[in-house]
Formats: sequence, C-alpha cells, structure tokens
Amino acid sequence: MNVTTQRLHEIGQSLWLDNITRGLLASGTLERYIHELSISGLTSNPTIFDHAIKNSHDYDDAVSQGMKEGKSGETLFFELAIEDLQQAADLFLRIHDRTDGVDGWVSLEVSPLLARDTAATLAAAKTLHSRAGRPNLFIKIPGTSEGLPAIEEAIFAGVPVNVTLLFSGEQYVAAAEAYLRGIERRIAAGLNPDVGSVASLFVSRWDVAVADKAPEALRNQLGIAIASDAYVRYRNLLDSPRWQRILNEGARSQRLLWASTGTKDPNASNILYVEALALPSTINTMPEATLKALAAHKEFGEALPSNPGEKLAEFAKAGIDTDALATQLLKEGVASFAKSWKDLLDCIASKSKALKAA
Repeated sequence: MNVTTQRLHEIGQSLWLDNITRGLLASGTLERYIHELSISGLTSNPTIFDHAIKNSHDYDDAVSQGMKEGKSGETLFFELAIEDLQQAADLFLRIHDRTDGVDGWVSLEVSPLLARDTAATLAAAKTLHSRAGRPNLFIKIPGTSEGLPAIEEAIFAGVPVNVTLLFSGEQYVAAAEAYLRGIERRIAAGLNPDVGSVASLFVSRWDVAVADKAPEALRNQLGIAIASDAYVRYRNLLDSPRWQRILNEGARSQRLLWASTGTKDPNASNILYVEALALPSTINTMPEATLKALAAHKEFGEALPSNPGEKLAEFAKAGIDTDALATQLLKEGVASFAKSWKDLLDCIASKSKALKAA
C-alpha cells in the first residue's frame, strides 16, 4: 500500500478516482488502485466516457451487440455506462459495507441536456438508480436552480445524489439545504433518513478563469480560497442544530467533495490542490495523472489553517468579482457538459456506423 495516498485516509479524507474505462476494469488496474493506492470510490462524467469509447476498442463488441438489439444514442450509452459502473460498484462494495455507507461509492450522471428541466431530471434520476441496482451508486444532478428541487425530490424518494457543478460556498449551501429538506421530509413521513449524498465543488476551473487577470502574487490561489470558504460553511452546517437533529434521527452527513483537482498550470505543483485541500470529512476525486503524481511523492504537506475571507478580499481588491464569476462558471460548466454529451453521442453513432461497415 502506498504510504502517501494512505496518508489522506489517516487525515480523514477519502481518495476517489475521477475516471472509468472498460480497460481499467478488465485489466484489473482499478482493483489494483484500490489495494495499492487506497482508492475508495470513483466518479464519472460524459467527457470521461467519450474519451474511453473514442480512444479504445474496449466497447466495440458491446456497441455491436447493442446495434443488433436496435439500441442507439442515449439508450445504448446508458447500457454501456451502467455495466461499467455496476462492475466498479461491486469492487467498492466491501469498502461501502465496512464504512457503513460512508465511503465506497461510484457516480453516474443524468443527461446534462436536462440541467434546466427539473421534472425530467428527477424522472431520469429515479430510472437510472433503479436500473443500476447498486446500493453504492450515486446519481449526479447539477446544482442549477432547476436542479436543486430535483435534488430535494430525489433524496426524498431515496435516491442517493452526487450534486455536481458547484463553484462557490453559496452554491454549496444551496445544495446542502436541498439535501436537508429531502431528509427532513423523509423523517416527517416516517421513512428511513439514511440516504447518501455528496456535494461536489469544482476547484481548478477558478484559477484557469483568472489566470490572465489575477496578480502574479495571487496566482493559483483563488480555487483554494473558494474551496476553503466552502469548507468553513460545511463545518458550520454540520455543527448546526438543524443538521444535528437529522443526525439524531439516523441520517448521515452529506459530504463535501473536491472535484476538478488536477493542476492545470504546468509551472505549479502537480499535487497543488491535493496538499491544500487535505481536510477531514471531505473527498478528493482526482484524475488518474494526479493520483499517480501523488503516489510518486514521498510525502506531502497537510492543509494549514487559513482565513479564506482575507484571501478572497485580496482578489476583490484586484477587481475580481467572485460572485459573478461563480455564476459564469456554473453556466459554462452546464454548457461544457452538454457539449461533451453531444460529442459522446456523436462518438457512439460514428463507432456504430464504422462497426456496421466493417
């Protein structure tokens, strides 16, 4: 077992992989990451699946079989994705059972084209959760204004949710409150309040967005400041009377997850966001390259206490409006995921056409 990656668990943070391919599963690589690199969960998104299907022949047989059965587009994609994630969920099930459902999760996203449609998002979440048939599978729903009521309703329906595309402390709190409302309604209805959820805050995109605007002295510091601010709000929420009441009824905490933690600046540390955000009661889901970079380090520094308010004030003095930028990043994130989704479906269509011609 790698000492450096295991260190995160000792701090109290879960280490998840932000990747899945059929090759990772078939080769035993994912299973090796679990045993050797302390990976205890996994996330996926349309871009990951697009690259996996486009850049390998691992899905050719399954695509051919799906075509013979008259399947195409979203129907075929979800069949492929659910099969992969079921296998991954089974690999993590022992961790899920050992931690009593705290860890050992995988995630499947609803179509990003539904990000502005509450009813359709909720219906898709219920359908995908039922089809997957795994107790440790989250359904990813974006934290848009239309996604928030779908999150509440999904939690009330007993569907575990990974809230995705969060970019600020305010957006995180809105997602947490949607989760709370769903759990409180379950308690009021006499239902089991033990429904898992994580809230995924995207980090590195902040620094990419201000790379040409922030002073050199503040370079690569905005994402960490935003995440640190969200963490303060997270811990305050966990200590609040409202949260304590649902815990007393048998609910569990919605955990804060750091997403987009691969370093984008080639001049910065390749584990920049890992070191800065090694915080208890959180999850870091990282790309494979970042995982390998972390494993190659003999040690890393633990996150130090910080005052995110002071750092954010420095960015405000530099003319950066983080509230407006958070709204912009969410809008761009929704558009980016929608583009990836369309690219994914085009990829499946192209592959289907090529296999048919062959």
